[in-house]
Amino acid sequence: MNTASLQSASTLPAHLAGEMRSNHAGETGAVWIYKGVLAISRDAEIRAFAEHHLVTEQTHLDFFENWLTSRQKSLLLPLWRVSGFVLGSVSALGGRHWVYASIEAVETFVVKHYESQYAALNAYGDVELTAAIHQFCNDEADHRDEAGGAAHARSSLLKVWCWVVGFGSEQAVKVARRV
Repeated sequence: MNTASLQSASTLPAHLAGEMRSNHAGETGAVWIYKGVLAISRDAEIRAFAEHHLVTEQTHLDFFENWLTSRQKSLLLPLWRVSGFVLGSVSALGGRHWVYASIEAVETFVVKHYESQYAALNAYGDVELTAAIHQFCNDEADHRDEAGGAAHARSSLLKVWCWVVGFGSEQAVKVARRV
C-alpha cells in the first residue's frame, strides 16, 4: 500500500489514532509471532506457512511504520515484539497443531478488531486508509481460514492456550490504544 495518497496521520481523530496505534502494535506482534515460529520449528510445512504469512504481516507493519508519526506509535513496541516472539515460539514447541490453532485464535480476534473500525473509518472519509484496513482484514481472514483448515482436534491444554491467546490479544489492544 502506498501511504503517499493517504491523508496525514496527524489529522486522525483521537479515537482513530488509538485504533491505528493498536493496529501498528498488533502488526508488530504478528511479525514477531512468525519470527518466533521460524526460530523454533523445523517442520517444513510450518516453516513455509510462517515464511509466507510473515511477508504479508511485514507489508502491513511497513504501512503503519511509514504512515504513522513517531508520536502515534505505541511506546510499548519492545513488549509487543517479545510477546509475539514468545507466542510464536511456544506454539512452535507444541508442534504443527499448536501453531495452526494459535494463528487461528489470533487472527479470529484481529479480524473482529479490524471490522470494528469500519464505521469510524467511513466517517473519517479517507478512502485510501479505509481500503488499506479492509485489505489487511481480508488478509488476516485468509490467514485465519488457512490455519483453521489445517488445525485438527484440540486437547484441553491447547483449548486453554487458545483462550489465553485470544484474551491476551484483546488486552494488548486495550493497552496499545492508549500507550
